Parts: sequence; C-alpha cells; structure tokens
Amino acid sequence: MENLIQTLAIYALPVIFAITLHEAAHGYVARHFGDPTAWQLGRVSLNPLRHVDLMGTIVVPILILVSTKLMGGAGILFGWAKPVPVDFSRLNNPKKDMLWVAVAGPGANLVMALGWASLLKLADVLPENGYTLPLAKMSLAGIEINSVLMLLNLLPIPPLDGGRIAVSLLPHRLAWRFSQLERYGFFILLALLFTGVLDVILWPLVMGFRYLLSLLFQF
Repeated sequence: MENLIQTLAIYALPVIFAITLHEAAHGYVARHFGDPTAWQLGRVSLNPLRHVDLMGTIVVPILILVSTKLMGGAGILFGWAKPVPVDFSRLNNPKKDMLWVAVAGPGANLVMALGWASLLKLADVLPENGYTLPLAKMSLAGIEINSVLMLLNLLPIPPLDGGRIAVSLLPHRLAWRFSQLERYGFFILLALLFTGVLDVILWPLVMGFRYLLSLLFQF
C-alpha cells in the first residue's frame, strides 16, 4: 500500500500537467489562428483546474497505475482532460490551420518530455542526496506519460490529433470522407486498447522515442 501511494505521488504532477497543458496548447494555437473560443472560456490557462476531467485526468490514470501495480505488469498509462473547444470555422484558413491546432497538443507533450529528460539528467549529475532519487523517478514518469500521450495522439484516428492532421493534409474529398470516422473514433480506440493492438502499435514507438532521448541527454 505504501509503495502504491509513493507511485501515485510520483506520477501526480507529470500526469496532470501532461494532459492539461496538451489541451491548453490547442486553445493557444487556435487563438493565434483566429478562433478565440477557448480563450474566451478561460481554457488557455496554465491552471490545471481549468482542464481537469474527473474521469480522464484522475480516475482512469489511477486505475491503470493500481492495476499495473497489483498485476505486476506494464501497461500504457494515459488519460485525457476536458477537450478545449475549437470552432474550426473561425480559423483564418480552417483546413490549413487545423493542422497547427492539432499539432500543438503533441508538440506540448514533446516539449514536456524534453523538459523531464533535462531534469533526469540533472538528477543524474547532481551529488546524491534526499532529492535526487525522487526527482529521477518523477522525471522518468514525466517522460513516460508525455511519450505515450504524444504518440497516442498522433495516431491517424479521428478525433485524435493525428486524425485531424490527416484531415488537414488529405485532398478535400478524401478529407471529408475520412472525417466521418470521427463518430466511431472513440470505439475504434477502445477496441484497439482491449484487444491489445494498441500496445503492439505504441510500445515500439514509445521505446524508440525513449532511446532517442537517452542518446540526446546521455543518461
């Protein structure tokens, strides 16, 4: 039980900020390209409380951590925040600008993954003390959750960011047809998750990204 509490404490900040800053980034870029909807609703904020979804930001990640600990296995830790409202019709160039709005979320996770990697390197080079081990564990958690969220959201499944990127890049006719998958996107994602296909797709990508970070930061 004590070990579980320590795990929850280590993952709390990385999970909350990975999920909420991902959403805030969408709103910020949408405002830059002409849609102030999220800004007007106060969703372009670094305050996690404006983005936290009880189920997606707290309950689901905790359940995954608990089940992983109890079963002694490795699971993909992920979650979600309240989606930032974006009115694509208000963007200066809706189809083109949709790309940048969609990329913003995974881009934020990439920046955070690099930030946590920097902290992991710092913990590695500092003289060992009472803070270096907790910092290293939290940094590893930050790298894990941001890697998963970045790569998961880049999968070309509407309404994931990768799906919106695909819609932005495809010719108009194909883009419209592909966008119709959005109504089934959540069910497709659940099917991939429960059949284990999502693990097969994501784990090699996550491990490859972690390897690149280890090369870049030499840890």
